[in-house]
Amino acid sequence: MSVLFLPLRLIPVPVQCVVLSTVLDLFFSRDAELKPLLNALNDKTFRIYVRDTSSCFFLGFAKGRVWVHPNHQGSIDVRIEATTAGFARLCFAREDPDDLVFQQVLKLSGDSEAMLRFKTLLATADLDWEQELRSNFGEFFGSRVAKTAHALVAAEATVSKNSKQAVSDVLQSMHTPDGERLQNWQAGVETLAHQISRLKARTTRLEHRLEQQQQDQTSVS
Repeated sequence: MSVLFLPLRLIPVPVQCVVLSTVLDLFFSRDAELKPLLNALNDKTFRIYVRDTSSCFFLGFAKGRVWVHPNHQGSIDVRIEATTAGFARLCFAREDPDDLVFQQVLKLSGDSEAMLRFKTLLATADLDWEQELRSNFGEFFGSRVAKTAHALVAAEATVSKNSKQAVSDVLQSMHTPDGERLQNWQAGVETLAHQISRLKARTTRLEHRLEQQQQDQTSVS
């Protein structure tokens, strides 16, 4: 989930934690309907690791409120890991977390029940990070973070597209069939297999007839 945006790599982790904690606490405190969902996560702690910056945050819940710290000495219930761009896709592009997990952009491990409760909280809250950052820290700061996050998402999409095209070009140079050619090839194989089966059946019938004729000739002689 959340932490994440901060594509502001030069900002110290403790400062990032203050930003995150402020946004989350103010947002959740405004919506009384979220209180039961927050209480359901009491005493749960999430370790959030940003791979490309080697940044680590700890997100926790206590007495219906949320906290974000750069260090934590207690137990960890859930571990969340992604790149800065991956977290930007989750928070700013609002991509479905299940899709990101399936694509291995987002990696989760730990208490499955806590994960489910956390996902329910996020889905119900529908937090608009860009709007909250603008409201709490000013237009300049909020717009800069949002702009950077969207640029990261766009850059990752471009890299992914180019990578797929590069793989396709290599496969074509190796005369490897694409999806349509592969389907046609498979259909051709199935047709040939059917024809071979029919030929074998005809051959078997001819062999039986020849064997019967030989037996008839033997009995006559």
